[in-house]
This record gives sequence, structure tokens and C-alpha cells, in this order.
Amino acid sequence: MNTDFQPAYLETHATGSLAIKAREATTRLEDCTLCPRQCHVNRLENETGICKTGKLSRVSSLHAHFGEEPPLVGTHGSGTIFFTYCSLMCNFCQNWEISHQGLGDDVSSKDLAHMMLKLQERGCHNINFVTPSHVVPQILSAVETAVQQGLNIPLVYNSSGYDRTETLKLLDGVIDIYMPDFKFWKSTTAEMTCNAPDYPEAARTAIVEMHRQVGDLVTDEKGIARRGLILRHLVMPDDLAGTREIMRFIAGNISPNTYVNLMSQYRPSGGAWKIPGLDHPLTAPDYHQAMQAAREEGIVRFAR
Repeated sequence: MNTDFQPAYLETHATGSLAIKAREATTRLEDCTLCPRQCHVNRLENETGICKTGKLSRVSSLHAHFGEEPPLVGTHGSGTIFFTYCSLMCNFCQNWEISHQGLGDDVSSKDLAHMMLKLQERGCHNINFVTPSHVVPQILSAVETAVQQGLNIPLVYNSSGYDRTETLKLLDGVIDIYMPDFKFWKSTTAEMTCNAPDYPEAARTAIVEMHRQVGDLVTDEKGIARRGLILRHLVMPDDLAGTREIMRFIAGNISPNTYVNLMSQYRPSGGAWKIPGLDHPLTAPDYHQAMQAAREEGIVRFAR
């Protein structure tokens, strides 16, 4: 438990480092290598790559979310900001209209800062950036604005796990809670679902860096998350995700005390129904086997 808490970005702002990080990140948009795709497009001139996002971030919705992990939700909800598009583009995405079809509106950094403050005013326990990997510069610029107007609740980086360490280092001292997916252990599955055979290695490297920055999950006396790592893993049919290997890696290379949400809601959304192996929902025996594997590999802290 931890009651003596203030968000990391307050000190980073006070030292002037937040402004430096925001400027450096924005410069990187000129030859974009923010994510492992490394498209090398000039997003400052609104050229776009895999993520279809130019100079401005695009937001599909914001609200107090009560369907997230309990330490984020508490009594007043997690203040989620859902960014449009994605750099991973899973073919089974359950938010297809947002990630693939671009549902949402372009917003300025000033607009994004206003959204954060609005969610804080509603009593949300945190600001939860959903699918943020391709808009890190825009987020940093918005946080710099929002902190000057009173933002003072934890920031959550809720990503696919397809992140570059070089980009994550810009978030050191800014993000309080990292919540990555670790989707696939097998490069063949990552290639089949996302055309990203490098996903497993990228996720391993990224999650090590995230944990280095924030450590294991820490909560206050009410069980509300303040700082640390929350790991999500979607169990897939026929163990296509490689759950046991992922849990072994987390327990052995991150921490057996990692807070893990082993998710059971896989269904063949998007284009997955066309692909053998992905064309049917997860079965109860598959999920129970995955949970047993996680426990056998040493994970002891699960979302309830």
C-alpha cells in the first residue's frame, strides 16, 4: 500500500524535463520511428504510415470506464481516452471500427489536455491512454499543457506491447502505470494475425523497460493503482498465443509478483473468422489450461 503519492510527471515538469521530452518526441515525427514498424514518414507534414496518423492525434471517445482492471476502476472509474488507429492492426481486433476504420476526430494537444482535465474533474482515478504507441509526442505535449492547469492523477499507458524502447524512454518519469498486452509468444502467430513477426521480441524488450521504469504494481489503502506494471494477456484458441511461455518469461524475467489479467474474451472479430484456428471462440477448457499454466510457471497475482 502507498498513500504518499504524487504522479511522476509533476516532478519531471518541475525540472523542465517534460518540455524537453515533448519537443524531442515531436521532432521524431519528422522521420517517424516511434513504433517497431519504423515507417520513416514525415508526420509533421501529415504523411502517414501503418498507423494512418499524421501530425494530430485522433480520438474516438473518452469516458469514465468501469470495465477495466479493479485497481484502475475503483469507485469513480478509469478516465479512458481511446485513440483511433493502431500500429499493430490485429486482424481479430474487437474495436475494428476504431483501429482499422478510423472512427474518431482529430484533436490538438490543447484539446487532448482539456480531455484529461475533464476526466479528472469527473473524479476518475487516472487518465488511461488506450492505444497510445503511435501518438506519444502528442500525449507528451498535452500532458505538458494539462499539468500547468492542475492535472495531478496517475497516467496509464495502455498499449498492445508493440513498443520501441527508444520511445518508452521518453516516457520515463511521465507514465505512472504501464498496462501492456503480451499477445503472442510465437512469431508465426504474430505474423498471421498482425503481419508483425517481430512482435514477440518487441514486446519482451518493451515490457522489461516498462517494469524498469515503474516496478510492480503499487496500490493505496483503498486498492487504487498508483504506480507499476499491469500485464494483460488474451488467451487464444488452441494455445495460439503461447500462454505458458509468456507466463514463464514474466515470472522469470520481470517479476512473479506482476499483476496479470489473463483474459478469456477472445472471439473471431474483424477478419479473424476467415482464418483457420482463429475462426472460433475460446473454449472453457482452453482458458482453464492457460490459468493452470500461469500458476505453474510462478505467477501469483491475478486480476479478479
